[in-house]
Amino acid sequence: GCFWGLELAYQRTPGVLCTCTGYTQGDATSPSYAEVCSEATGHTEAVLLLYDHSLVSYAALAELLFDRIGDPTMLHRVGRDRGPQYRTGMYFHSEAQEAEARLAFEREASGWKSSGRPVVTEVRPAGIFWPAEEEHQRFLEKGNGRSGKPQSAEKGTGEEIRCYG
Repeated sequence: GCFWGLELAYQRTPGVLCTCTGYTQGDATSPSYAEVCSEATGHTEAVLLLYDHSLVSYAALAELLFDRIGDPTMLHRVGRDRGPQYRTGMYFHSEAQEAEARLAFEREASGWKSSGRPVVTEVRPAGIFWPAEEEHQRFLEKGNGRSGKPQSAEKGTGEEIRCYG
């Protein structure tokens, strides 16, 4: 899904050591933002994390992902953003992460069961991750959101994340 707000949420999470926005799960080599947005590469926007598992669990990071998604039953949509590059997913690097991701998915899906709408968040092995252009790194922290104001990446802050104003 859209990487700006998710990246800031992860930056604020104690135990997350660094973040990198980028593109994954597609076919093109080293795609640009414009190419990904053209829907021709098959990539989705993503955030790659380095975290200290003694301070934050994969399960907690997955829960934060679902909190940021809002409605995981919407295919190719996060908030106001639409298109296959905004599909949501958890892309794992190990069998342990796969088990945690599938458990998080099942917890989320059970919460939506009564709505009759299936959760469409992907749970797949991580593909090649291509870092996004520098302008997309720490985007909201630098004040590049529609509000034009820098947003705090301070660990533990509860300030609202504003992608759109």
